[in-house]
Amino acid sequence: MTTATTAELRGRPVPPMGGFSVTALKLEIRRLLRNRRTVIFALVTPSIFFLLFGLNAAYANQSAGKGNVSAFILISMALYGAVLATTSGGAMISIERAQGWTRQLRLTPLSPPAYVLTKMLTSMVLGFVSVLAVYIVGFATHKPSMPGYLWIVTGLCVWIGSLVFAPFGLFLGYLLPTENVMQFMGFIMMLLAFGGGLFIPLSTYPHALQVLAKFTPLYGLNQLVHWPLTGGSMDMWWVVNAVAWLAIFTAGAVWRFRKDTARV
Repeated sequence: MTTATTAELRGRPVPPMGGFSVTALKLEIRRLLRNRRTVIFALVTPSIFFLLFGLNAAYANQSAGKGNVSAFILISMALYGAVLATTSGGAMISIERAQGWTRQLRLTPLSPPAYVLTKMLTSMVLGFVSVLAVYIVGFATHKPSMPGYLWIVTGLCVWIGSLVFAPFGLFLGYLLPTENVMQFMGFIMMLLAFGGGLFIPLSTYPHALQVLAKFTPLYGLNQLVHWPLTGGSMDMWWVVNAVAWLAIFTAGAVWRFRKDTARV
């Protein structure tokens, strides 16, 4: 038997869509959902945060756009849970790196963008489960008040918006060692949540921090997912912010994938 050289492997024709496979996607989803620790973390943490902050009698029933403050906090905690879930799902790549799996991928025709897309879609499944869990908890408490259609609209906005952080998890998974990635990820996500005004209204921040917050990764998403509830005019900067960070995170994930699989 002969062993294919790196040059020969790289010279093989790339299949359609860079080697993206629905079968591989299904396998990745099954592997992710079998990780009980990650799934429970994504389901429990945001739900607990909502129960702690969204049911406070001092302000929960106050008006907020087309609903009340409890509904506003429900959306915030769902977004936090969704981005935490999608980031966690992507960061699990660190385990595959430790096992040498990502280097083996260099023997396949799978292109870096196709692999990153597969991981992003897999993380979105966990993000959907997280959003659904938070909304079920909120509905069961009977505290959040908003029109029925907004439960669906805001939930979809949160879930779709969490796509921005799926490649961020991949980037961290490639960048950080396996034993530290989850600890760093939790701390980073907490900082980004405060920076984007997810836990504390930006109006309470000093002016300099309010300006700085507009350039953080969660700022645009935070404004966009609450907009159906709060109403008013949409600021295009919110969209620019979200799309820009999606592009940055995706480019970073592709770059680290190429570096990690540079040698066979």
